[in-house]
Amino acid sequence: MGEDVQLREGVAIADRLKPLGIGWPNIVSVSRVLLTPVLVWLILGKTPTASYVAAAVFVLGAFTDALDGYLARRHDSVTATGIWLDPLTDKIFVAVPMITMTAIGVFPLWATLVIVAREIAVAVWRSYLGSRHTPMPASIVAKAKTATQLLAIALYLLPHTARASGVRLAVLIVAVALTIYSGLDYFVRIRPARETPR
Repeated sequence: MGEDVQLREGVAIADRLKPLGIGWPNIVSVSRVLLTPVLVWLILGKTPTASYVAAAVFVLGAFTDALDGYLARRHDSVTATGIWLDPLTDKIFVAVPMITMTAIGVFPLWATLVIVAREIAVAVWRSYLGSRHTPMPASIVAKAKTATQLLAIALYLLPHTARASGVRLAVLIVAVALTIYSGLDYFVRIRPARETPR
């Protein structure tokens, strides 16, 4: 009897931690993608109010990036889906507003090209390593890259002023430098595992 009660309680807890069968961390990750069209609409609004709201929405989305990782570790709910979903939603959440701002002339094209090219190259490399059963955990430099990218994009989302332009550009240059370095680091440091001869 007692074992049945414990089993039912365990199932109930698992259901709470994995709503819809995919888990809270993955739901939080998907929420970032759902915020992306809102960001695009606000960016294209081209008004000071829309810019402030866009920056606030972007900061909220950036917060969910830390939240889904915390939830996965806290409840030991790391899943195969989450391993590929989290970085994918991160890339969409960063690339789409950046490309949108570039299209309307408020974000440097050179920075967008470097960042997007790096993300595509690393994604392909990660996929290849995965096919060779080689893990590719995020490095400390890559985490710093993500933080500076998020900060740079948030600053560019805010209304543009001459006083803040230098600060925005400086943060962006640091972000691009870390983007290049962290990408090269993955290719140089992480090599595919050798297949064991049969």
